[in-house]
Amino acid sequence: MTPLRWVWAALALWGAIHPMYWFVTWFRTEGWSLGRMIDAWYVNAATTGLTWDLTIAAITLTVWIVAEVAVRRNWVALLAIPATFCIGVSCGLPLYLFLRAKPIR
Repeated sequence: MTPLRWVWAALALWGAIHPMYWFVTWFRTEGWSLGRMIDAWYVNAATTGLTWDLTIAAITLTVWIVAEVAVRRNWVALLAIPATFCIGVSCGLPLYLFLRAKPIR
């Protein structure tokens, strides 16, 4: 595995663990309600802007993944889409780059 693939793997792992720590902390404090968490994303203009920024980035990443998978036939790279929407762009993007950097046979 190349050094760059190790970097992508480490960033994907960090992008999965670090945000989840904060999500779980929030759920423990505020209760296990996804609806309340989504409401918190729109509590003010700053969080609303950040939410839309990440949503647009996630959609853009998804379009890129689908377009490249259609050409490269690297089907395993599709795993980055659920990672993006279930964990976040901080996990999905480096995971996709990790999967994309694998030599294709």
